[in-house]
Amino acid sequence: MGRRVAIVGIGLTAFGRRSDASLSELAFEAGREALRDAGVEARDVRFFAVGNVGAWSSEPLPAVLISEYLGLENTGSLRVEAACASGSAAIKIAHDAIASGSVDIAMALGVERMNESPTPNVVELIGRAGNYFWEFENFGLTFPGYYAIYATAYMDRYGAREEDLAEVAVKNHYYGSMNPYAQFRKPVSLEDVMSSRYIAWPLKLLECSPITDGAAAVILASEEVAGRLTDSPVWIKGMGYATGTANLSKRDDFLGLEPASRAARIAYASAGIDPERPYKQIDVATVHDCFSIAEILAYEDLGFARRGEGYMLLKEHQTYIGGLIPVNLDGGLKSKGHPIGATGVGMAVEAVRQLRREAERGRQADVKNGVAITHNMGGTGHYAYVTVYSID
Repeated sequence: MGRRVAIVGIGLTAFGRRSDASLSELAFEAGREALRDAGVEARDVRFFAVGNVGAWSSEPLPAVLISEYLGLENTGSLRVEAACASGSAAIKIAHDAIASGSVDIAMALGVERMNESPTPNVVELIGRAGNYFWEFENFGLTFPGYYAIYATAYMDRYGAREEDLAEVAVKNHYYGSMNPYAQFRKPVSLEDVMSSRYIAWPLKLLECSPITDGAAAVILASEEVAGRLTDSPVWIKGMGYATGTANLSKRDDFLGLEPASRAARIAYASAGIDPERPYKQIDVATVHDCFSIAEILAYEDLGFARRGEGYMLLKEHQTYIGGLIPVNLDGGLKSKGHPIGATGVGMAVEAVRQLRREAERGRQADVKNGVAITHNMGGTGHYAYVTVYSID
């Protein structure tokens, strides 16, 4: 991995329907906070990567525009797209610029202004992100439909019930209610989830992540520079990434997202994490719960549970604080929100806050090992990024 790289500054906007701010203003809000948190000026940043899908917003060149807003005009920059994993891809590129020795300080920023387009347009644009010709044009699949295929296959094979999937929303809204940045800050009961309308059976409205505006930013630095900037750097210990098939018909089954498993193995090997029992070394996880079934698959893809047993972790409250491994203590995509290009960077911000013990009361994990993990998927396993963060 070359030189060691740490996150030394973080910034986050409130997620939600942000009619009060343009895409550039959202990015400025998060970027300025990250610069301030790191104690650096815009002129100190020598490389800038922006995670943004942006088909629904009016700005075709967001990296250039945001560079101007933040005063980064003389900095190398680019826009990164890996669907819902664009933010994690931006972090990887910024990380590699430092690890290679090219620069000492870089910024990764994710931003979306999804509500700039009408909801039906956004739903269609996301649906096109699988395989447009084979799946959207011919069969009309949207992303709730993609994940409903996985949900029905999982329920059929392992005997999970709709109520078991709904427990994801109950947990994540519980923790999201404590997060001042979250889009939805109201707890929901199992009855609330079960009585919400179906979007794509068996997935109901309260099991689907929302359309969200927002931005997140992190400042990364080399080991030498990080030591001068802060006494509490959070190191990127391992990064794994993989790509799945565009066409779902080419997949062996619908019981897991195989690229996530591959990405996890790579990240674990790099970070020295036991892949058989990773929960023994990881204090807290943030996973890609775009739909309820996605979080359950993440438990199994990451090795927190054996195949077919992920839903049991929820039933036994093993992914709450005090359980085997706390998951999505920020509310996850379901409650915190899912501004697609910003999600992966928002996950990194949450990992840093947890490891610094800066999360709000009631949602702070017990950090014994000083290790956190993020799991960020693009599409339905089309892209996978797993990152291990550590205070050592």
